[in-house]
Amino acid sequence: MSLYCAVGGVDTDLSFPQLNDLLCDSLAKLGARHRVLAVPPDMTRFYSQAGKLTRMAWKYYGDRLQAVMPAIGTHTPMPPEQLEHMFGDMPQSLFRVHNWRTDVETVGEVPAEYMREQSEGKLNYAIPAQVDRLLTQGGFDLILSLGQVVPHEIIGMANYTKNILVGVGGRDFINPSHYLSAVYGLERIMGRAVNPVRNMLNYAADHFLRHLPIVYVLTVVGRRANGQLAVRGLFIGDDVECYHRAAELSLKVNFEVLDKPVHKAVVYLDAEEFHSTWIGSKGIYRTRMALADGAELIVLAPGVREFGEDKAIDAMIRKYGYRGTPAIIAAVKANADLAAELGAAAHLIHASSEGRFTITWCPGHLTRQEIESVGFGYGDLATMLQRYDPAKLSHGYNKVDGEEIFFIAKPSLGLWAHKSRLPELEAEHVEVG
Repeated sequence: MSLYCAVGGVDTDLSFPQLNDLLCDSLAKLGARHRVLAVPPDMTRFYSQAGKLTRMAWKYYGDRLQAVMPAIGTHTPMPPEQLEHMFGDMPQSLFRVHNWRTDVETVGEVPAEYMREQSEGKLNYAIPAQVDRLLTQGGFDLILSLGQVVPHEIIGMANYTKNILVGVGGRDFINPSHYLSAVYGLERIMGRAVNPVRNMLNYAADHFLRHLPIVYVLTVVGRRANGQLAVRGLFIGDDVECYHRAAELSLKVNFEVLDKPVHKAVVYLDAEEFHSTWIGSKGIYRTRMALADGAELIVLAPGVREFGEDKAIDAMIRKYGYRGTPAIIAAVKANADLAAELGAAAHLIHASSEGRFTITWCPGHLTRQEIESVGFGYGDLATMLQRYDPAKLSHGYNKVDGEEIFFIAKPSLGLWAHKSRLPELEAEHVEVG
């Protein structure tokens, strides 16, 4: 087990030439590799800089990099224009599409007793560990798993084994992992590097994926004082130390502890990155711990055109809506279709305010009737963009017509919480506001 690169700090600002040098130095330490697979994230993690790092690896290996499989999980496959935007001039013939329902191989089983222990008795069944057959049967002597470590709603801190077991995993593993997060409690997980869902994934990786030549390339991305993005760290290795180093830095860079609860938040979802409430609900997940009881959350979503990126999940969202934990748990018990789509059930729990605050969606391509039918409030996008112009707002607190709002333009890059909601972590972070 090796750590090939661990460079970063809260004030580090790695340029692309520096990233290239660090990556190439690390790849050189691996020795000769002749058949390489890259597994980067998709467009929803564009700001991870994994697209540029994948291109750097392609330049380093040339024809020896023989395939790229974006870790889309349950998301829509990337169309050609997204591939070009994220990966530049890489040949699109290199790219493979992962299908989480059909293209996977079961490599082992997380035992029921382990799941019972991790879920505090809420889940009592074995979970099959699954990955795309390309990884297990492709004959690769190096699998580069690239991406960003950042606070995450399902697994506490994103990436590492999640990029493989969820990003190119199968439905029979993805769905229970998401449901475990929901029944354990999103707010007990976010921002924590060790938690039941992470333990589940690492158990599967340690027991069933050790034979695969996986090396993790992990970034930590933060904001400069002017709001522009900066790569604060690069960590490359083949075991958990790489992840823990990145997670430690990410908590310092991406987690903002506020000294007072927010009564009105406005989140802007970039149209290139967010096309569904399934993905766009990061604007809810990442802000909910900062919101006061009775607060209002407004989500400006010009690119949102659907609920679920997967047709079956979209149907579940439209049928059952975002009604809160008790209603969804009851619906899972009473309805076979939702019980068969536990990932959808988990999402419906995660993206509900549980009645504690209001959520107003302002989508570019969904109607008022559609939005209100699933339990959200609706706002007219043009009207709201005129009132809350992202080009005129700065990250954090702003005054709009005498009203104080908290504005976030890139919710996938951070986690926000009032200090009372994470008391055991609050002392480690700088207060904001």
